[in-house]
Amino acid sequence: MITGCSQTGDTESSQAAKTKADKTAEVTVTETSAPVTTTFKKPEEYGKVIALTFDDGPNTTATSMILDTLEKYGARASFFLIGDNINDESARSVRRAVELGCEINSHSRTHSYMDKMSADDIIAEMEYTDEKIEAITGVTPRFFRPPYIAVSDTMYEVIDKPFICGLGCDDWDDKVSAETITESVLAQAEDGAIILLHDAKDNFRTPEAIETIVPELQKQGYELVTVSELFYAKGVEPVEDNVLYSRALQTGMY
Repeated sequence: MITGCSQTGDTESSQAAKTKADKTAEVTVTETSAPVTTTFKKPEEYGKVIALTFDDGPNTTATSMILDTLEKYGARASFFLIGDNINDESARSVRRAVELGCEINSHSRTHSYMDKMSADDIIAEMEYTDEKIEAITGVTPRFFRPPYIAVSDTMYEVIDKPFICGLGCDDWDDKVSAETITESVLAQAEDGAIILLHDAKDNFRTPEAIETIVPELQKQGYELVTVSELFYAKGVEPVEDNVLYSRALQTGMY
């Protein structure tokens, strides 16, 4: 495996691991409408690009605050959702994100250590979340971020999506201030980078930091895009096996 992210750097307290997610669980969210599509420019028309990504939503607090900032500055981002956090209320934030040109991806159903799971349990986690997201957006998630960035050969074998890591800043930790989050993100910013952040419902430090990060990155000449657009702009086709991407550029991935 090619890895480069700490297995402890991506965490909000997970729920107690469920022994087996119900693969036939009914998806009750019914906000689906025609999928919203974002038209990409020609690859050569992009300058510097960077992808802000957010784990552990959706919700109507932190997620909504981040969307307010993205809308204000005309920026796009990607959200990696926990299936069990998707309900009729939080689905409104998901739909709004899509309408703003953002991308919705998977962060599992329960945010458990999937590297300890059987193939059947991994599949159940993925199918549940995919169904929940597709019920809202009309689109199956393209990418997956492993909880805790914990991976296994079994996960690579049964999950047919590229695995996304990112350059983190420990914003999941309540002791990390908005100022520190801002400084860390701006210090790591580079063309083709994926930035790993969190929009857990009680994390108000990250939305506060985003209010500074987004306009500052734009001031530095970055276009804030989704993960799919990042790979497209750099001419990279992400693979599904044994790679954790933190950058779209092939020379910078790990």
